[in-house]
Amino acid sequence: MQFTFHVSGLHCKSCEKLISQAVEKIPQVKSATVDFDTGLCVVETKKNVEEDFIKKTIEALGYQVHPMSDSSKKDSAQKYHSLNKDEINNTALGNTSLNNIALDNTATSSYSMNAASLENFSQEEKPSQKEKRVVFSVSGMHCTSCSAIIERSVKKLPGIKDIHVNFAAEKAHATFDSALVNESRIVEAIKKAGYSAQVVSKENPEEERQKRQAEIRKYKNKFLIGFVLSLPMLYFMFFDFFSFLPGRATFLPWMGIISLILSTPVQFIIGAGFYKGMWSSLRMRMFNMDSLIAIGTSAAYFYSVINFVTYALQNNGVIGVGGEKIPELYFETAAFLITFVILGKWLESKAKGATSEAIKKLMGLQPKTARIIRDGKTVDVIIEEVKAGDIVLVRPGEKVPVDGMIVKGSSSLDESMLTGESIPVEKKEGDTVIGATINKTGSFEFRATKVGADTALSQIIKLIEEAQGSKAPIQAFADRVSSWFVPAVIGIAILTFLVWFFILNASLSFSLMAFTAVLVIACPCALGLATPTAIMVATGKGAEHGILIKGGEPLEAACKIKAVIFDKTGTLTHGKPEVTDIVGAGLTDEEEILELAASLEKQSEHSLAEAIYKHAEEEGAKLREVTGFKAIPGRGVEGKINEVLYYFGNRKLIESIAGLETDAIERKLNRLEEAGKTAMILATEKQIVGIIAVADTIKETSKEAVFRLEKMGIMVYMITGDNQRTAQAIAKQAGIHNVLAEVLPEDKANEIKKLQSTSIKVAMVGDGINDAPALAQADLGIAMGSGTDVAMETGGIVMVKNDLMDVISAIELSRATVSKVKQNLFFALFYNVIGIPIAARVFAGIGIILRPELAGLAMAFSSVSVVTNSLFLRRFQPGKRSWLSILAPLVMAGLFTFIFILFARLSSMS
Repeated sequence: MQFTFHVSGLHCKSCEKLISQAVEKIPQVKSATVDFDTGLCVVETKKNVEEDFIKKTIEALGYQVHPMSDSSKKDSAQKYHSLNKDEINNTALGNTSLNNIALDNTATSSYSMNAASLENFSQEEKPSQKEKRVVFSVSGMHCTSCSAIIERSVKKLPGIKDIHVNFAAEKAHATFDSALVNESRIVEAIKKAGYSAQVVSKENPEEERQKRQAEIRKYKNKFLIGFVLSLPMLYFMFFDFFSFLPGRATFLPWMGIISLILSTPVQFIIGAGFYKGMWSSLRMRMFNMDSLIAIGTSAAYFYSVINFVTYALQNNGVIGVGGEKIPELYFETAAFLITFVILGKWLESKAKGATSEAIKKLMGLQPKTARIIRDGKTVDVIIEEVKAGDIVLVRPGEKVPVDGMIVKGSSSLDESMLTGESIPVEKKEGDTVIGATINKTGSFEFRATKVGADTALSQIIKLIEEAQGSKAPIQAFADRVSSWFVPAVIGIAILTFLVWFFILNASLSFSLMAFTAVLVIACPCALGLATPTAIMVATGKGAEHGILIKGGEPLEAACKIKAVIFDKTGTLTHGKPEVTDIVGAGLTDEEEILELAASLEKQSEHSLAEAIYKHAEEEGAKLREVTGFKAIPGRGVEGKINEVLYYFGNRKLIESIAGLETDAIERKLNRLEEAGKTAMILATEKQIVGIIAVADTIKETSKEAVFRLEKMGIMVYMITGDNQRTAQAIAKQAGIHNVLAEVLPEDKANEIKKLQSTSIKVAMVGDGINDAPALAQADLGIAMGSGTDVAMETGGIVMVKNDLMDVISAIELSRATVSKVKQNLFFALFYNVIGIPIAARVFAGIGIILRPELAGLAMAFSSVSVVTNSLFLRRFQPGKRSWLSILAPLVMAGLFTFIFILFARLSSMS
């Protein structure tokens, strides 16, 4: 038998394997196949197996199984087995990238299969039209285990497609079906898990900053209160070392009752969050950092309470007998442990706030008011009241409030906030202006075209926020370690206690302190912060330099690139070709050749067509009516003028479509192409009429970028539809030795596949609609900021300045970031590898032990040092080495080792 289900809630490819393995364990099940892209699950069974049992098995894993009609099941199963992987990927690309874009014939032919594939899917399999993506701000998390608890809680809700919680950014990105669940229910689920959440407000960009500041103040106040309450107990500790301290004789008998009174509010008020976190994790059958702190401090506190009560009952009093202190009390250990952990959280929250500094700067760039012209009058309004179509006046020194197009006047604008380029850009009527750029000289009026969340600045902020909330593949390692880390630490702590107390016959207090120290020295926070903090700083730093990185995955992919393929037009070149030569091949004069060619190309959207049409306008050529126009992808165009069929394009068009020989004009074509010009032939069905040559100049930085990439050990290719001779001429100017010429738009992705088949990681750099499949196929797609929406949608990295030197900057930033992540992961593991044995008192024989409260302080330093190391990425400058950033890990490793030794010596003195 065969059962077909539609499963929602799949998060990654691992979900396919997880479900398949679980279902295949059911008796009489032959196979279970799950596809992440479609959500389709097909189960083959030997004998009768209850359908509900299979559903419950999948649902028990945390996914949702949706019913399908019989006809849908049959159709879906057939389509699932018939669709290959490329068709599924292309379907997704066509669905997400081409929604509102008018394509020319070339693009339409490239994506015709995608549209057909989408139509073939049954209604149940199509993505929900009510799918929403919402970002929530989450408070109360202490480590990555907390984020896992929230994810598991929210996944239980119906309609949740995906939920990802970023511990460092304190954000939850949820994708869900709004017909089944809403924001309120998600917030409620997070609250039930023991945390607080709210939808990130788009109207109040300052809300996040205010929330962060409130959290910093909260931790600061908690630390100060805890420190004030713990300070007398610190003084009491010194009584063991210095007998001459004033008040020793007076306070020594009262130390027990005073410590009990002072430590109780610290334990249960200042430390209440740890108990709440532990309870939430236990409800999810998990452990987190809160569990470690709560168990460790409770062990010290309640052990001391028991000893205190026992002593009081035996001696009928709460003060020490004979002027001595009550023995075996460790109230100060519990109090200082909580206080030091709170100190770590305070420092950590301040450091994490600094990682999102780039977004704060961008938000601060947004003007608060705009000066608009209504009914002939100039009025000042708040920025939220500006509407598309309003005429806005900008004077010298003012910021442009929103995006638009200049309708009157001219000026030079400082666009460094967007591009990182400090040189002002000249603007005149018809030019576009970007919100938050600064007007330097003249006054001008512009018509608002994009306002509110649609402005370029708002889109950049949104992109960076989403990137900072994303995960890099390398984080999977940290997630795997964190998943078993806390249970393993609890196991080691219990083993430490058992060995010391039962095998080595140590005292109960000694064994208990070793148990507590192990619990609090080991912290999964550092592991959880290692990757996201580096990504947050790097994506923000990239934006400062005009490099928009869409998440952790493209950021990490950039450091592994071994080959870069550049599209020619608009990427290596300026993309603004000009007509250089008009050559007659018969009796037709040059003027008529231009008129005929421009008439045909008027209806084409190709950049070469635009150059010819523009040149004809400048020459005052009279354009003629064209009928039966047709664009032939990768070759040219055809159409009838005065009932005569004309062809205009490359050799392939003339030879294969028109059926004419080009031998007679071959010498002329060669001469033009060897000069790096693109030669296009005009012909009728009977003869070749003439040639129009168009040239596009390479960008000033292209040659330098190619040289730098090759110096970095990266192979450089150029890909183009031009013939081999023209392509080689352009490539020679750019210093490129590997040329892929005469490649049709639909074949660009295949050329990338060929390179990838040799196990080389490939980056594609392009800017056009025809580059979208290649950008998607590449291991890393880099889109030029001047390109089409579909290219920028498909690219993992967007170059705002259209400068190829930024490709190098992106790779350098990626390498620096991944290096920081690896350093952070090393630090996190290094702290625990050297800390746990010392805390377990393995080296007690040589006088090296670690008191629990000092172990807690060391743990706090570990998280702070990881975040601090990530913050050194803020010193990144393209093409420059930051020696401070390079040396920082070595300095911090030495400093932390010194702190461990210092703490061990202090502990051995007690």
